Amino acid sequence: MKKMLYGHFREDFMWSTASSAYQIEGGWRADGKGLSIWDKFAHSPSRILNDDVGDIACDSYNKIEEDVAILKQLKVSHYRFSISWPRVLPDGTINHINEAGINYYQKLLNALLAANIQPQVTLYHWDLPQAIEDYGGFLNDSFVKLFRDYADLMFDRLGSKVKIWITFNEPIMVANHGYGFGGFAPGINSGPDTLPYIVGHNLIKAHAEAWHVYNDKYRAKQNGKISITLNSDWSEPRNPYRQEDYDAARRVVEFYLGWFAHPIFNGDYSEIVKTRIRDRSLALHFNFSRLPEFTPEEIKRVKGTHDFFGLNHYTSSHLKNKYLLDPLLMSSFSSSLCTLLNFVLCRGVVTVSDRVWLDTGSVWLKVAPFGLRKLLNFIKEQYGNPPIIITENGVSEKGTVDLNDVHRNYYYEKYINQVLKAYLLDGVDVRGYTAWSLMDNLEWAAGFSERFGFFYVNRSDPNLPRVPKNSVNFYTKVIKSKHYSQP
Repeated sequence: MKKMLYGHFREDFMWSTASSAYQIEGGWRADGKGLSIWDKFAHSPSRILNDDVGDIACDSYNKIEEDVAILKQLKVSHYRFSISWPRVLPDGTINHINEAGINYYQKLLNALLAANIQPQVTLYHWDLPQAIEDYGGFLNDSFVKLFRDYADLMFDRLGSKVKIWITFNEPIMVANHGYGFGGFAPGINSGPDTLPYIVGHNLIKAHAEAWHVYNDKYRAKQNGKISITLNSDWSEPRNPYRQEDYDAARRVVEFYLGWFAHPIFNGDYSEIVKTRIRDRSLALHFNFSRLPEFTPEEIKRVKGTHDFFGLNHYTSSHLKNKYLLDPLLMSSFSSSLCTLLNFVLCRGVVTVSDRVWLDTGSVWLKVAPFGLRKLLNFIKEQYGNPPIIITENGVSEKGTVDLNDVHRNYYYEKYINQVLKAYLLDGVDVRGYTAWSLMDNLEWAAGFSERFGFFYVNRSDPNLPRVPKNSVNFYTKVIKSKHYSQP
């Protein structure tokens, strides 16, 4: 076991927890809200485990006071939440503004500020208005302007109360899981993975337009910051003495993190991403690369559209090099498996699990704290040591409810200490840490079966009470001490 480091973060370090609109709000048809792609997806048979839906979720739409009360109990200085785009713009456009939806967020912001909790607001956390999806969604070039208009309205109506804005949460999940693998809304399985790259390209351009709107119209008056949140596991070489495995591990981070970070921080897709996607496209008999190109004007527009690096991180994996399969063999697979294999094979890696890492019961989340420090250093090296806000980090449980969640205490203790090491020993410019999540909620396709929250939401009680777990006390102590004082 690695030794703990004792010391303190900077005095203005942002201690936060998080949620997202679809996962907690409910009120799916309340007060003029429009449908989102997750509303439609969840109501389709067998899309979500146990056919769970977010119609009520945690009923946060009607429980602002209760939610702020448990935030105060945690002693966080910040709270990250998202705005439901179809709640404020039912058809996705500024032609029809739902004042009731805007009033809800005004009330939430007022309650947070009255409690001395600063908001960190995400404009898009996966719940696209269904009306936009009906016209092509992210695949339609008009999406860029629609998102720009939506962001402009939110800055205008809510920006005086917000100092931290996030444009998109985890765009790689939107692109790959929504329009490639089909496991998330809108559930499109695209066969050979052309659509995810188009989606990602439009997401990057839309992010840049929102950043410029804020920078040009609102920054001077509102004095806030705006960026994007990207997610990535850390990839460790299966054999660190084998150069091919080392290169493979770096390559997978380039594909996960660099797909979006490279254009925004450096101006264009990285050469390794462009080369491997082009070569794989040609191997699949395309006469072009499936990765779109930015024009010189777009590169100038996109580059530098960041005030910080928003990072979501949960786990790590071992990687080893994997040679490409013959395209004729690929044609024998199902379309969903073919899509997954195409993305994996573009990276040219295979994942190998490590049996010594703590198993949480989740099918994907193993406890490997060292990976967060390594990932923070990767960002420092690749992108010029930008200010980093860790916008999600956490661990789940399944099965019988146990409020004595000691595994969560262990997870947070070890991961936060790795952040402290990156800050104090490595000089990484870490500005904040966000624990996912405030309360147990609808965990996307896993439904209510997978629970990440500090607070258990008792779904057998119609009042949906928030019940503190043991980890509430632990995280509160960390925040009070600014982590870690020598015992």
